[in-house]
Amino acid sequence: MVIDILTIFPEIVTPALSESLLGKAVDEGILKINVHDLRSYTDDKHQVVDDSPFGGGPGMVMKVEPVYRGIESCIRNNPELSRSIIVTSASGKRFDQAAAENLSRQEHLIIVCGRYKGIDERVMELFDVEEISIGDYVLTGGEFAALVLVEATSRLLPGYMSKFEAAETDSFTSGLLGYPDYTRPQEFMGLSVPEVLVSGHHENIRKFRRRKAIEKTLANRPDMIELADLTEEDRLMIDEIDSKKRAKKIEGDAP
Repeated sequence: MVIDILTIFPEIVTPALSESLLGKAVDEGILKINVHDLRSYTDDKHQVVDDSPFGGGPGMVMKVEPVYRGIESCIRNNPELSRSIIVTSASGKRFDQAAAENLSRQEHLIIVCGRYKGIDERVMELFDVEEISIGDYVLTGGEFAALVLVEATSRLLPGYMSKFEAAETDSFTSGLLGYPDYTRPQEFMGLSVPEVLVSGHHENIRKFRRRKAIEKTLANRPDMIELADLTEEDRLMIDEIDSKKRAKKIEGDAP
């Protein structure tokens, strides 16, 4: 996969791209990541990338010309690749695991890091652009959002992760949050690892982990349960968990 990142602050994103598994994937040729300074696509001596909005109002808007030229240059360098063009924006579609999986099937990602009040809307009209938000909050700029997109998408590529960091059991992969994990020591400050996890009984371990994943999802993200791909066993677990909650509430309400 080729990833082009267009930003006015390349020094924010560049260091992170050489670290950990991301840097290893670049070294091994699984990824090719190019960071482009949008100011290099301007044509004035001051390299101006923003201007005040038509119609008035506070803030500045990123100019259409440098963004257009930057995207065009990235396309020309890789004309044969299937691609997605992304603008990081607080008003974009919310990014999730399914979106990461879709992007991981592309050969080329062009990510434009939004800044100021946003990017001149004509960029979205000139290209098939997908505006993406990483959450319901506002950042000063889209550089950290771009890094989130790169990390979440890249780790799904074949060869990116070893079996020790495999993504199959990640939160959201099965439609549920992840189950709790434990490692040595088996006891710490009076707290012991659940006995089932050291029993060696693989089926019981599977059921324990699935139940814990369901419990965590019900507690932290109940909205996900309705959309999850649940088995009959899962539904029985949910019924049992709900029954225990109701019984506990009744017990707590009793005089």
